[in-house]
Amino acid sequence: MPWWWREGSEQQQSIVAAAAVQQHQGSNVEVKKSAPITVIAKAFLVTKRRLSFHPDKKLFFLYEPGQQVSSAVKIKNTSRSPVAFKFQTNAPKSCFMRPPNGILSPGETIIAIVVKFVEQPERNPEKKSKDKFKIVSLKVKPGTEYTPELFDEQKEFVAVERVLQVVFLDPQSNSSETDKLRKRLAEAEAAQQARKKPPEEKAQRTAAAGGVLDEWKQQQREKRLAKQQIEGVDSL
Repeated sequence: MPWWWREGSEQQQSIVAAAAVQQHQGSNVEVKKSAPITVIAKAFLVTKRRLSFHPDKKLFFLYEPGQQVSSAVKIKNTSRSPVAFKFQTNAPKSCFMRPPNGILSPGETIIAIVVKFVEQPERNPEKKSKDKFKIVSLKVKPGTEYTPELFDEQKEFVAVERVLQVVFLDPQSNSSETDKLRKRLAEAEAAQQARKKPPEEKAQRTAAAGGVLDEWKQQQREKRLAKQQIEGVDSL
């Protein structure tokens, strides 16, 4: 929300909003003073995008009838606050997303994989299908955990970030889009493998640290025993 909506008085906001309405609809339209300022503001303020996408408008899939095919889209939080996102599709029986939702920290980037079952017969390769994916977003507070009710509880603040159209590619072609798709899928797979490694490495580091600690304790125990033996000999 612009600073002049936050810092201005209610009267100033009403004046600015009324001017916007008159400019939009013409000077002959009368603005009711009783209209809620929040309603007027939402009607004329354009929601700033919180997320960026690559690819930006289309989801490309290889055309392989009777098979499950995958696509990938890179999503980045370009805002200064944590942002929750959620995938929606008009073909839930034949499509699913990994991850289907989540929360991104400021500047964080993920690669989401979209899986679709291509039915037979399907439209010709390189033609658009009727399947679409809508990604919605919601600004959240730091430390918020994603829950299925999150978007329902704050419907008035949910923004539609992008609607991605499904487009099929000929798997035999050497087009630039086909090459880009394969690279994105490889990158997505590598990112998934990388996310699986940290817990294992952490466990290994913990085990290693435990081994060093145990060895140090053993050395201290042996020193104490040796000291006790020397003291015992001296006392004889």
